[in-house]
Amino acid sequence: MTKRSLLLALLMAGGCLQVQAQAPDLAKAKQIAETVCVACHAADGNSQLSANPKIAGQIPQYLEKQLHEFKAGVRQDPVMSAMAAIVEDADVPAVAQYFASQTLQPEPTKNLETVELGQKIWRAGIADKGVPACAACHGPAGAGLPAQYPRLSGQFAEYTALQLQKFRDGGRDNDPNQMMRTIALKLTDAEMRAVADYAAGLR
Repeated sequence: MTKRSLLLALLMAGGCLQVQAQAPDLAKAKQIAETVCVACHAADGNSQLSANPKIAGQIPQYLEKQLHEFKAGVRQDPVMSAMAAIVEDADVPAVAQYFASQTLQPEPTKNLETVELGQKIWRAGIADKGVPACAACHGPAGAGLPAQYPRLSGQFAEYTALQLQKFRDGGRDNDPNQMMRTIALKLTDAEMRAVADYAAGLR
């Protein structure tokens, strides 16, 4: 019994050490954020320009997936591909965790004239066009679902609408099972802008 207890204790201790060794280095991630990411996303992930998404409070698994796909060329963007290449593969999880831990400074809904349309699409979709409710994947409050569906609440409406257009026009194709590409093909620009603006105001 004594030997078994000792062996169990050693195994548990070894497991703890392994977990500690794999813990993300948030101090290094913060340094990367303040040097590599700061120009576009700000050091805390609250970008001030709608061309660059707010990534503070984003789902860490989603951020990690996007960084890896920028590095691998699966998702194409000249600036992000170059910046992601600077980040070592081993540091990607920590960078994702760092930005996920930051507090989002959300954007408001700006166009009150399209709120009703945006709300309808978000909550119920567009049945006669085969468009499902956005809330089904991104959540009623836009908080997202790890790791495939990002948080959209508080995001720049301009950025969200642009991504929808890219999915529709072939500029972005890293969505699982072509889900977003299929949906975006059925949306008009006006519908994209309305639902993106509604999502910005979700909390």
